Amino acid sequence: MTRADLPPANTRRWVASRKILVVRGVLYGLIGLSDAKKKYGISDEEFNSWVSLVAEHGVEALKATALKKIDNLRESVKNDSTVTSD
Repeated sequence: MTRADLPPANTRRWVASRKILVVRGVLYGLIGLSDAKKKYGISDEEFNSWVSLVAEHGVEALKATALKKIDNLRESVKNDSTVTSD
């Protein structure tokens, strides 16, 4: 991977393939986190969520449909723990 593989600075539609390129670019030292945040207009929270999703669930977790499934699963677990704690 090289800097040429990074998404263009004017990227507005963040599909999974572009997110992982930014994550890998930062982790591999091709671009600094502060430079990536400025270039792409992303926050620490957004970048860190991408890294966490990949670490916990793999690259597929960056897809919007996977995010919905993960959120639903987390909500289900949360509800189950609330019910059992009563």
